Amino acid sequence: MTTKRHHLEISGIRVEVVRKDIKNLHLAVYPPHGRVRVAVPLRTTDETVRLAVISRLGWIRRQQNALEQQERQSKREMVTGESHFVQGRRYRLDVIEQDAPASVVIRNSKTLELRVRPGTDRDKREDVLQRWYRQLLREQIPDLQAKWEPVIGVQVASCVIKRMKTRWGTCNIEQRRIWLNLELAKKPPACLEYILVHEMVHLLERHHNDRFLAYMNGFLPQWRMHREELSRAPLAHEDWEY
Repeated sequence: MTTKRHHLEISGIRVEVVRKDIKNLHLAVYPPHGRVRVAVPLRTTDETVRLAVISRLGWIRRQQNALEQQERQSKREMVTGESHFVQGRRYRLDVIEQDAPASVVIRNSKTLELRVRPGTDRDKREDVLQRWYRQLLREQIPDLQAKWEPVIGVQVASCVIKRMKTRWGTCNIEQRRIWLNLELAKKPPACLEYILVHEMVHLLERHHNDRFLAYMNGFLPQWRMHREELSRAPLAHEDWEY
């Protein structure tokens, strides 16, 4: 599939233009800083792109302003009193030191209780919490796979959870292996489902073209709502995109 990329400066906005084998123009504003990207058919002129962007300047600036105002978490210090997110909900961290194996438990729907041995430093506390997040995702994935494999008509060989700085998910089409960002454990469950479906659809269509969009619209008609929800969720200290 032929793809060509370049940038245009339009009304003070830097716009990434991607020309590829699609039928319609697609304009999007991406977190965390409001990057503007326009995907267009191969023969679309720069002037057509300019007119399309100018016609939607108000919407673009509203999206960028919303992203700038979006809540961002500072680097977590792993101490009692700071906020942490689990499946889209905010919890107050309570660190308890005790001479026993480390554990993480949600208490009273408001408190995320982290138990560690005395003297455990910040990084090791974070490791305990990350392992707990990983297990939380692992428990959700099998049911989602079982739900969506017969619907989409594909079989996933394996789902791997890892920390990724640039994508919420990715897949190896030949090996039918999907990688999911560990950060999804902090986001609403619908976001995890959307990303998994997105990657499973790539097993049918490699590219983000009209065929891919048609599949997404058919399998998960509300996928754009879930994508927006993912974008609205508080951004981590390190920002992820999708």
